[in-house]
Amino acid sequence: MSSSNRRPIHFNTSARPQVAGPPSSSAAALEAITHFHAQLPGYQPTPLLRLDTLAQDLGVRAVFVKDESTRLGLPSFKILGASWGVFRAIEQRLGLDSSTTDLPALKKELAAASQPSNISLHAATDGNHGRAVARMGAILSIPTVIRVPADMHTSTVELIRSEGAEIKVSEGDYDDAVLEAWGEAERSGAVFVQDFAFKGYTEIPQWIVDGYATMMHEVDKQVEKGTHIDLVVAPVGVGSFAQAVVSHFKGKETPARVLTVEPDTAACLYKSLRRGEPVAEKTSPTIMAGLDCGTVSSIAWPLLREGIDASATVSDYEAYTASEYLNEHGVSAGPCGAAPLAALRRLSESDKATLGLASDSSILLLCTEGARDYNKPLSVDTEDPVALMQTLVQINSGNPGLGSVPGVGETTIARYIKSWLEHRDIETHWIEPTKGRPSVIGVVRGNGGGKSIMFNGHLDTVTISGYDGDPLSGHINDGKLYGRGSADMKGGVAAALIALSRCKSLNLGGDVIFTGVADEEAESIGTEQVLEAGWRADAAIVSESTNVEIINAHKGFVWFEVDIFGLAEHGSRADLGIDAITRAGYFLVELDKYAQQLTPGGPDALAEQPSVHASIIKGGEEISSYPALCTISIERRTVGGETVEGVTQELCTILEKLQGEVTNFKFDLRCTFNRPAFSIPADHPFVALAGEEVGRTLNEKPVFSKQPYWTDCALLFAQGIPAVLWGPRGGGLHAKEEYVEVDSVRHVADTLTNIAKRFCK
Repeated sequence: MSSSNRRPIHFNTSARPQVAGPPSSSAAALEAITHFHAQLPGYQPTPLLRLDTLAQDLGVRAVFVKDESTRLGLPSFKILGASWGVFRAIEQRLGLDSSTTDLPALKKELAAASQPSNISLHAATDGNHGRAVARMGAILSIPTVIRVPADMHTSTVELIRSEGAEIKVSEGDYDDAVLEAWGEAERSGAVFVQDFAFKGYTEIPQWIVDGYATMMHEVDKQVEKGTHIDLVVAPVGVGSFAQAVVSHFKGKETPARVLTVEPDTAACLYKSLRRGEPVAEKTSPTIMAGLDCGTVSSIAWPLLREGIDASATVSDYEAYTASEYLNEHGVSAGPCGAAPLAALRRLSESDKATLGLASDSSILLLCTEGARDYNKPLSVDTEDPVALMQTLVQINSGNPGLGSVPGVGETTIARYIKSWLEHRDIETHWIEPTKGRPSVIGVVRGNGGGKSIMFNGHLDTVTISGYDGDPLSGHINDGKLYGRGSADMKGGVAAALIALSRCKSLNLGGDVIFTGVADEEAESIGTEQVLEAGWRADAAIVSESTNVEIINAHKGFVWFEVDIFGLAEHGSRADLGIDAITRAGYFLVELDKYAQQLTPGGPDALAEQPSVHASIIKGGEEISSYPALCTISIERRTVGGETVEGVTQELCTILEKLQGEVTNFKFDLRCTFNRPAFSIPADHPFVALAGEEVGRTLNEKPVFSKQPYWTDCALLFAQGIPAVLWGPRGGGLHAKEEYVEVDSVRHVADTLTNIAKRFCK
């Protein structure tokens, strides 16, 4: 890929050439396991295939693929572990002798049990494990309950349900589902069948790991005589499968090296190996659903720490393209199964040499799942601000609080940005106090001693409804990129992300922080929540489109609701009814006079003077009745020095005057929301530095100006963070057609990088 900043392969200095597996990996234990699997309906070894074209491309002797797409009638290897784990657990629950009990005997014992309904199976899954447990429940006629994460693909859920399992949906991710399934199993006395071990739960996970040995045993028999496997590439979720791989291939007299692969966004093993101790990772959804795990299994970790030679992570798009390649070459592969190929393809010549790969080497890819349904992912490999902006524009992130048709919110775009950051090994944080309204933070840590800078940009847009043409096209014409949010403000967000990535290689003293925030188009809860979470910097730039003018001052606003009261009565009773709407008219006339007093300079003074307007009016119930209530929503734009209390009193004075002049005029006034005005001197040291760099990039004197609109600069400045608003040239903000000039986005990325370089040195 083009990025030199992507997360590197981690070579594990703690790895040993040989690692002894547990007692359950003995020859006798292996014989018992393979004998058990042979009793399952439809058992036969899965194929081991050669990819000669790939081997030639890589410059090695052979590449083998163990194709697990049709294991015992299921599209995954998981049934090997789940079946053996369930068998041993039920056998133990019934107090049977494991040395004399086989599958037919166990089924007979269950059928004869006086209360078989007391035994049930519980598990959590991202897909294949749960289906495998459900299949064993069906084989043994045992009730099965499977917990699934909230974002699991519906087709995967239905496949599990088709095995006869009861499905329960967690509100959280895979790790949350595991804890919920474990708690429910404990309360109900069910058998909890999970390949993830933790304190107090290790026996069944070890049996599941042992069950995977059948696959390794098959490989040994299938590899051509005289061929030695030099490198095994295995996918990692919680690490149980990798535990089985290490136990087998690192336990040989002539061991193989082991390379593991995880999603960029679920790199719990990678980060644990790098740190030297287990790290709990907050993951985000990936098409490699079976690998979307945030914690390494406790029994797997010691073996993996000593047995894994190298660890890699790959993007969803890389897994997708690897899956396409394998399917084109006769291997049915889903994203998890294709991940090993994606890892292999990203190895540099230096990486290959470190792993000992040469022209006579043989590589084994463990393709753990067959093709399945998923949404095609977007690529995260670009380092070009325009290409990145184009991708961001193509992601719908309309604000759900705006428009006649509520937008979808920021979740999808925040996930994409988190993936983009993780792909570059940039520290990420997810802020979501308001469900469905996330903000994402990326941090390039300094080496100490320098000042920190924040690049702030909002991820939401106004509604895509009413846009002329395709609002999500991102098409480029005559130097302009079009689409909703292109100027407001995905061009600025793309420039900020590219600048953040570039700062990785600058060895700066201070931190560079990107905050991609929710809801700026409505109430700016995103920046507010980021600040509430404690994020601060010594200065900030909000890179919204400003036509490359530096905005160092803008207005604030206060929102009000005014209730004008009448008296409901039949429309025929003019003697009793009081019309709230006509009385509201008196107020609207006075409000218009007040508005004209606030802006005596007219349109030319918009940035300098306050303003007020009535935004929404509601009243009445039906045409044949006097309306008892009329509510008017008002926006009052404020300038520096004005307070909420002061502008509230101005409106109250108008209303109280009407109360004394108009018969039966009654009202209630309340402030519903407010944001402060913003102003920072152009000669402030940070603002001056920013001006110098803007002028250098544009090769012209920078322009400082004030604006009538509001931005998140005010929230940052209110927390003591010097800030300016500066971004690319564009037009059509909130209009029927929106665009940003592509060259200016490149200029912004360059300038932000240079500002950080000087400020954070």
